[in-house]
Amino acid sequence: MNLFVKDFVMMSRAMSCLPQNEEKGHIQMRDLEGYRETRYQLLQLRPTQRASWIGYAIAYHLLKDYDMALKLLEEFRQTQQVPPNKIDYEYSELILYQNQVMREADLFQESLEHIETYEKQICDKLLVEEIKGEMLLKLGRLKEASEVFKNLIDRNAENWCYYEGLEKALQLSSIGPFLPHGTLEERLQIYEEISKQHPRAISPRRLPLNLAPGEKFRELMDKFLRINFSKGCPPLFTTLKSLYYNTEKISIIQELVTNYEASLKTCDFFSPYENGEKEPPTTLLWVQYFLAQHFDKLGHYSLALDYINAAIAGTPTLIELFYMKAKIYKHIGNLKEAVKWMDEAQSLDTADRFINSKCAKYMLRANMIKEAEEMCSKFTREGTSAMENLNEMQCMWFQTECISAYQRLGRYGDALKKCHEVERHFFEITDDQFDFHTYCMRKMTLRAYVDLLRLEDILRRHAFYFKAARSAIEIYLKLYDNPLTSESKQQEINSENLSAKELKKMLSKQRRAQKKAKLEEERKHAERERQQKNQKKKRDEEEEEGSGLKEELIPEKLERIENPLEEAIKFLIPLKNLVADNIDTHLLAFEIYFRKGKFLLMLQSVKRAFAINSNNPWLHECLIKFSKSVSNHSNLPDIVSKVLSQEMQKIFVNKDLESFNEDFLRHNATSLQHLLSEALLCSVLPFTSTPIVVPGCQEDAIKLGVGKRHCTWLTSSGAKMMYFLDKSRQEKAIAIATRLDETIKDKNVKTLIKVSEALLDGSFGNCNSQYEEYRMACHNLLPFTSAFLPVVNEVDSHDVALNHTANYDVLANEI
Repeated sequence: MNLFVKDFVMMSRAMSCLPQNEEKGHIQMRDLEGYRETRYQLLQLRPTQRASWIGYAIAYHLLKDYDMALKLLEEFRQTQQVPPNKIDYEYSELILYQNQVMREADLFQESLEHIETYEKQICDKLLVEEIKGEMLLKLGRLKEASEVFKNLIDRNAENWCYYEGLEKALQLSSIGPFLPHGTLEERLQIYEEISKQHPRAISPRRLPLNLAPGEKFRELMDKFLRINFSKGCPPLFTTLKSLYYNTEKISIIQELVTNYEASLKTCDFFSPYENGEKEPPTTLLWVQYFLAQHFDKLGHYSLALDYINAAIAGTPTLIELFYMKAKIYKHIGNLKEAVKWMDEAQSLDTADRFINSKCAKYMLRANMIKEAEEMCSKFTREGTSAMENLNEMQCMWFQTECISAYQRLGRYGDALKKCHEVERHFFEITDDQFDFHTYCMRKMTLRAYVDLLRLEDILRRHAFYFKAARSAIEIYLKLYDNPLTSESKQQEINSENLSAKELKKMLSKQRRAQKKAKLEEERKHAERERQQKNQKKKRDEEEEEGSGLKEELIPEKLERIENPLEEAIKFLIPLKNLVADNIDTHLLAFEIYFRKGKFLLMLQSVKRAFAINSNNPWLHECLIKFSKSVSNHSNLPDIVSKVLSQEMQKIFVNKDLESFNEDFLRHNATSLQHLLSEALLCSVLPFTSTPIVVPGCQEDAIKLGVGKRHCTWLTSSGAKMMYFLDKSRQEKAIAIATRLDETIKDKNVKTLIKVSEALLDGSFGNCNSQYEEYRMACHNLLPFTSAFLPVVNEVDSHDVALNHTANYDVLANEI
């Protein structure tokens, strides 16, 4: 009998949990209507539990029915027995959540009255003042708002948002609903007064630099720089970097700091006309450090190196100097030297995790994957490989850099493995929110809970996911265009048309490669066994039902997938849903649908991309490919042909492809990226999906990574676009792409390397002599960039190849 009662009680408890588990499922899947209904059932079932009331109110809040949400929250608040003068954290959170709903409903007056009524019962006093200031501004009560923001500045004089609020309240700012009534002098006077009240604060001295022009800027900047150089402020340049959009201010900064450096060298003063106490030796050090950053920002790399070398000569033990030297070499395009100096920086303090991570990142960008893993192993768990431990810790910066390195090296299976690992991280993050649906109700962390739900909704907008997804799509498209063959078949192809001596040499090379591969496989097998042993306990704890064990990611299987386009679409869908404002999302979609022959989806992709940036060079190529593909398919259904014709007329404005191309060229005559795109459309080779290395340029091709990595669409699509337009204009096409005159705006490492790749991969046909001329011209322009250095011997060629297959993608974000 007792056993029966016990089983009955357990069954009753399980049955009572069904609605609760159901509501978790609804909110997890964002079925908000279902969540509201289930929450109503729970409220009827358990009307005395506060989670029932709070959950029901949150359901209406998420559905944007603010009135009902506020009524429920107020009904529940009235049931809480909290003395007026007592501060209770959970009650405080309830009040703040209630006020958040009011603000989202644009009930500004009610929000202000509410926060003032319950101010004494709220724990977060700073947030109370911030809400007051925001609501007073919304209501136009500017005098009261100004007093609130002045008090906030007294509490934290480094918060720029408080200064923005104060300017709005004093009607000195053109930002917001109020017209600016104050003059520049009045705005600067406000900051001067605050600076006197807070003499150690940086913000009231830094913000006026955004406003002041000409001589006033020179005066304020002179004071600002002297103070920071004297006391030694390493992030000074970072503080001022946002001013570098203004050429006048750049010139003033350069003039001031170069004069400081000259004077400090001669007399230890900022100016030769000064008297009094001399500046310490460290002042010159920080001036030289600043000048190195300044000229690096402007692209004057020789001067930047001169200043950083002078600083290192004076103080050879400062990590920041070696870090900056490595950064300069990275911007120059010499990743091998960048790694060398970053490794030197980390050797000065091996316990510094930041510099260790930076060194590993530079190694990955130079395709030194094994060395990067060893560098990271200094801070990972002992007994497991660094790669495995970093994956367990969801260290996605490392994994995305590994993806790019593997992709450049042509190791597509390993790259795809990392892409899928990143995808699993985001799935796990989404899955982990399940436990918080009841926890946050119980602990009353309601504002954080709503923020969590909204973050999870846009989780895959994160840059890490976009990088991994983009690389995965590019690799799957590459594998679709050029499926990998078996090793035996590849060897048979390579052995054709070889002499006996060449064949013997090739077989010897293959035997060495097989021996090396065998040793590598044994190492991987031992590592895999160790991993399985370390994870056995963890795997035993997993439930048999539910998600179960994850499928093992095997690189060899991933790179020989049967349906690469379908796999690419799996990565594309989250981008289309969440990153629709990025033109690359739609152009990647076009490349997939182009290969699948989905004309309406191609049209949808180019239309969305056209709405974002109609002048994008990659989009221009896609439009021409799309137009030509449509004209080559005469058997399309009538309704589809009609839609395509109507929409294409809107884009091409009734122009033929040649006229459309000429207009694009005319409008972008000073942009090398656009000219390259145009030139590719004028080249002469037949349509092909495989990069062709021009005879005689094999070493240079290795140097730039052609054939070893998947080039960006701007360059790799060149050979494919040759089919579309005039095939007789090779000389003109090369002349357009290799322009280096003063009118060209974007003569940077990134773009020049793209042109070199296009000359080598066959996009312009056989142009060996033109490539050599262009390489020499680029070498004169960028003498430190190793991609343009002449190849002296085989060893040097190997070193350069190891370093600079990375150049294009790595430097794109750094120029």
